[in-house]
Amino acid sequence: MRRLLRGTFILWVVLRYGLDGMLLDSLQKPWLRLLSRMLSIGRNLDAPRGQRLREALERLGPIFVKFGQVLSTRRDLLPADVADELAKLQDRVPPFDPVVAVATIERAFRKPLAELFTEFERTPVASASIAQVHFAKLMDRDGREREVAVKVLRPGMLPVIEKDLSLMRLMAGWVESLTTDGKRLKPREVVAEFDKYLHDELDLVREAASAAQLRRNMDGLNLVLIPEMFWDYCQSEVIVMERMKGIPISHNERLREAGLDLKKLAQNGVTIFFTQVFRDGFFHADMHPGNIFVSTDPATFGRYVLLDFGIVGTLTEFDKEYLAQNFTAFFRRDYKRVAELHIESGWVPPHTRVDELEAAVRAVCEPYFDRPLREISLGMVLMRLFQTSRRFNVEIQPQLVLLQKTLLNIEGLGRELDPDLDLWSTAKPFLEKWMAEQIGPRKLFQELRNQAPRYAKLLPELPYLFYDFLRRRPGRESREMAELLREQRRTNRLLQGIIYTVIGFALGMLAMQVLIRVQWL
Repeated sequence: MRRLLRGTFILWVVLRYGLDGMLLDSLQKPWLRLLSRMLSIGRNLDAPRGQRLREALERLGPIFVKFGQVLSTRRDLLPADVADELAKLQDRVPPFDPVVAVATIERAFRKPLAELFTEFERTPVASASIAQVHFAKLMDRDGREREVAVKVLRPGMLPVIEKDLSLMRLMAGWVESLTTDGKRLKPREVVAEFDKYLHDELDLVREAASAAQLRRNMDGLNLVLIPEMFWDYCQSEVIVMERMKGIPISHNERLREAGLDLKKLAQNGVTIFFTQVFRDGFFHADMHPGNIFVSTDPATFGRYVLLDFGIVGTLTEFDKEYLAQNFTAFFRRDYKRVAELHIESGWVPPHTRVDELEAAVRAVCEPYFDRPLREISLGMVLMRLFQTSRRFNVEIQPQLVLLQKTLLNIEGLGRELDPDLDLWSTAKPFLEKWMAEQIGPRKLFQELRNQAPRYAKLLPELPYLFYDFLRRRPGRESREMAELLREQRRTNRLLQGIIYTVIGFALGMLAMQVLIRVQWL
């Protein structure tokens, strides 16, 4: 019954905000359009479709809001106006009862709150669809009192998520089977991706582990602060981390009043991002203004403070090479190379004609060169490439779409701080360094060092494997190889004789020198 009521409410919202039109436009079923209009007499559809979709998701609740946020990262699948509107979705969720938060903490650690914290602020400082945050103080292992932030999972999330996901799968099946664009939009795959992402977010230990990895990677860069995790106080429902202080990155006037150089701040933000991408291949993928602060503490003045590590992206060496070569070829206007990279990556069918793909890429990229470099958006270049690639049946990798979304966030953030930010001048050294490291002696030695344990295990086995191979191969080839082995043994005996002679000669000369010195003395 609850599922039926929920489904009815979702249908009402779909009709109320005119979302049925988005689906029915691609259907050749006039009677369905007529039926939907009869069921929704009096609705106002003056607002743009993207705005109506955003407002509908907000009306449906936090799980659908979260789905819209994830969907906004798939700009390769959505029209630009819809993706831009979905990017505005925020978790405007009222906090849940602090009594419930305290009960969750005590259940997770099996101790009263007073034994865990010396102070605990019951009023939450932040609340989102998945969790909310309380400030507190505790005694660490060294007996020092530390200020911490306690993130508590919203109770009863799993049953709600499962019900809504079930309905989303049902609706995705309808969209895929009924609309002409259904297969291209891959609604079932998008829902499956959201399912995985949402279940990952329900395990807060995963978020804590991602934060710890980023903290290790960024250690020594001196541009960014990432909270320390208190592992004695981390469970799947509750994590405790170092409390971070600073000015929100979006508060430009406060940043100026604090004496911060906004241009340098913009450049540092881009440096942090490209370091994570091209050096580490592990990046914070939710870098919107709400998750970024700037430290004003004298010891760490001007450093970025990153929060909320529920979404992180990873890149393989292959992904990094694809990106570096694409960007480099783009700025050289080498569109043929961009097309070849798409084919070499295996994301374009092998029968694709290079000249046709090259022409499509040229049409996307060439207009950018009428603008100053500082006005070129690398995120938009990636997005246009992905959209063009769709015509050639390219399967865009999710990690690259996530990167493109984050890159757009970084560009927007950087140009809010510095409208003249030249992103290419900051990215170029990272790309050139990465490309240089992929060729030459340094790369060779690095690969040899990485593979040394494997070789060390394999080398002692080679003689036996070689002998076994010869023993199992009958006939002429085996006799020839046996003769070669006999010749090798004779050569080895000769070399051993020479080595023994040289060693004996060296020892004799050493003994003679000793005798001469003794007689001299």
